[in-house]
Amino acid sequence: MKEIYFAGGCFWGVEAYFKKFEGIVDTDVGYANSVSENPTYEEVCSGRTLAAETVKIIYDEKKISLLGLLEKLFKVIDPTLLNRQGPDIGHQYRTGVYFTDERDKKIIDDFIESIRNNYKREIVTEVKKLDNFYLAEEYHQDYLDKNPGGYCHINLNF
Repeated sequence: MKEIYFAGGCFWGVEAYFKKFEGIVDTDVGYANSVSENPTYEEVCSGRTLAAETVKIIYDEKKISLLGLLEKLFKVIDPTLLNRQGPDIGHQYRTGVYFTDERDKKIIDDFIESIRNNYKREIVTEVKKLDNFYLAEEYHQDYLDKNPGGYCHINLNF
């Protein structure tokens, strides 16, 4: 099993979207690369923590590759928007790909380079090694499973 961390705006929709694909073993929503230890949702929304709303994805690379996951992520984000996706605006809603395995960085960088010309504006999606990841509060976990019809900036009807 491998892990990767994706930030793509509100984590509710990103998590629900990735749970639909074969090869996804587990997901958790939380806050990546925070300057504060174990931040709360309110602290993250304040901007003081510098954390991004992020989804931890555990996947079976025999069923889905990192490249396949990146292709899926970039279908539902606008990587040229800084600190926003859909109607969600704020530093915590930036887009990012956070890795724990240094070998993944080249795959991510090569993928972004391969799609760069598909956009008129610069791609601003962060690509960084994961410094830390703190689980979000329980009510955020599997939010759209618990609240069908809840808010989501991603079209999940595919």
